[in-house]
Amino acid sequence: MELILLGTGNAMVTRCYNTCFALRQGEEFLLVDAGGGNGILRQMDDAGLSFAHLHHLFVTHAHTDHVLGVVWVVRAVAALCSKGRYQGTLTIWCHDAVLSILEPLCHALLPEKLARYIGTAIRFVPIVPGEILRCLSMELTVFDIFSTKAKQYGFRAVLPDGQVLVCLGDEPCHPDCRKLVRGCDWLLTEAFCLYDDRDRFHPYEKHHSTVLDAATLAQTLEVRHLVLYHTEDRSLATRKERYSAEARRVYSGSVFVPDDLDVIPL
Repeated sequence: MELILLGTGNAMVTRCYNTCFALRQGEEFLLVDAGGGNGILRQMDDAGLSFAHLHHLFVTHAHTDHVLGVVWVVRAVAALCSKGRYQGTLTIWCHDAVLSILEPLCHALLPEKLARYIGTAIRFVPIVPGEILRCLSMELTVFDIFSTKAKQYGFRAVLPDGQVLVCLGDEPCHPDCRKLVRGCDWLLTEAFCLYDDRDRFHPYEKHHSTVLDAATLAQTLEVRHLVLYHTEDRSLATRKERYSAEARRVYSGSVFVPDDLDVIPL
């Protein structure tokens, strides 16, 4: 199993792509969010991911930097369907608020010759907290992250080898979610900027964490591996080095500060 970071930036980045990622096993993969536009097409191509092997997509919430790319994913899969080059079904897992926006948007923006595959080869499936989803020999337990901005779901995944991976979405860990994170092998969480840069980027006003906050949480909850994303993009040249250094001040596990398209073996 591999974690492929297709994008690592926050909503307004211009020097990298918005945060989204894939969990790949062989040729098949689960896509989590899709960024804010048709940049997802290039990111997937550069990562060597084929839409023909995409059958599961998890959408965390309805912010533009997470859902607009889904329209392009639907378009790409529908185009393959129209050419007889897609087998099976694309299942798009999302909560009701995402569904009420995203499905009508796809119908409104895509030509009928492609939109007609929605409901057959492409299916939007509503999910609820506590539900267990299965794909790629994984079990994903859905949970509400108790967002302060918009309804948002994360998941706790049991990987084929028994490791546990937690996706917290793009907000700080709510106290009620800590029990889901504690002792996990992999924690994927936002870190908007360095703590030392908080007066420059104002993460708290945007309901985000600093690297120091995320790393302190990971240490407290005994997380083995920490992956930091959804960051500012003004420090890309030094982001990996400086973010890792700040995290290691308080965290003793493995720290990953990926660039777009980095691949992390799980």
